[in-house]
Amino acid sequence: KEILEKYRDLFTVEWEGVIGNMHVPGQAEWEQLLTSCSAFLFYGMERFMSHVLLNRLVAMNIPKCHLMILLDLVRSQRSYQRITSSDIHKSRLHIALERPTETAMLLSLTGVGCVVATQWYTSLQENSERLEILFQNLLSLGKTTGQTVNTLQK
Repeated sequence: KEILEKYRDLFTVEWEGVIGNMHVPGQAEWEQLLTSCSAFLFYGMERFMSHVLLNRLVAMNIPKCHLMILLDLVRSQRSYQRITSSDIHKSRLHIALERPTETAMLLSLTGVGCVVATQWYTSLQENSERLEILFQNLLSLGKTTGQTVNTLQK
């Protein structure tokens, strides 16, 4: 919330979504947010794709979303229990499609212009630092997505 407040005036007054522990979005809310955004930020636990129904996502058309930032792959004991319970009902192929590279490909096929995502499990603190770097470079300094990702890699 602190990072969003810090950069609030630099992005848009039309910012909308779910922040903090407001509630867990249902599939309809995910679809509404994804199809109506020009940029999408997911900052959360486990795999982003574990929160969205795969068969519904691949049928979506998301061409208005120019940038999707996925700061996911954070694990806690509670999130691990949730994901393990959820994964029991999925095939190995389905779980494989939720991995970072496959997620980026699926999102690209739905029309998302650019996907910036973590590739391995991390901590909330590390993702917070990444978000700060992303916003600083994209919003304050006006760097391109490629320049920003290059800064993140350093």
